[in-house]
Amino acid sequence: MEERLSFKDAIIVALYAGEIMLRNGAETYRVEETMCYILKALGVNYTESFVTPTGIFLSCDNPEDKNPYSVIKRIKNRSLNLQKVSEVNNFSRKIVAGEIPLKEAMSILRQIDKAPGYNRVLRAFSASLLAASFSMLLGGTKFDFLPAFITSLAVQGTVLNFEKNSFSYFLTNIAGGFVAAVMAILFSEFGWGNSIDKTIIGSIMTLVPGVAITNAVRDSISGDLMSGTARAAEAFLVAIAIASGVGIALKFWIDIF
Repeated sequence: MEERLSFKDAIIVALYAGEIMLRNGAETYRVEETMCYILKALGVNYTESFVTPTGIFLSCDNPEDKNPYSVIKRIKNRSLNLQKVSEVNNFSRKIVAGEIPLKEAMSILRQIDKAPGYNRVLRAFSASLLAASFSMLLGGTKFDFLPAFITSLAVQGTVLNFEKNSFSYFLTNIAGGFVAAVMAILFSEFGWGNSIDKTIIGSIMTLVPGVAITNAVRDSISGDLMSGTARAAEAFLVAIAIASGVGIALKFWIDIF
């Protein structure tokens, strides 16, 4: 019969699983449920978890001495990789079903966490193709497709570079909006494309915090009002950052020309 993990090791495994999910865009209620399922499967009968977008609070009874045990994990850096969220979900299901050797649980989580993210070139190309399509969908012409595509490539390159150098989310989106407006203005000045606004709108659509908005609604519906409000505020600030970047570039262009 396989030996169970110690109480401390079980806490570490569950907390690490929750951390990976939260850092990669999972809803807070999903993180809470996943940690509780893992701990119950590992022999911890009573657990309570409270998750916010920036922190994990986990409390449970130690079956060895019946004393409560609490841990806190601060989440400072967050990104978006739903593949890792899905993999941790599958991991938790296999833990509950007893399909994963308990001694290998931590190494499997490390593999998920250290797995490379989405290919940057593919990400930039796909986002640019989407942006160009949005430009036409929102009223642009076929002559706006290429300017929007190239503009979005520049925006994605800027955003990826800022993320690589650990700039704040707010500054990253200001830079993305600024580059979108500057590129659209340049295309217009050279006579490429029919409308600046369609090029800008299409290229910034890839910056819109759709996942944050979706998670804000889902967390609020599930009763996590604090997390829902926090994610809604995050989406609002991102929208302000994008608009600020675009506005700064347009203001300079209007004042100069």
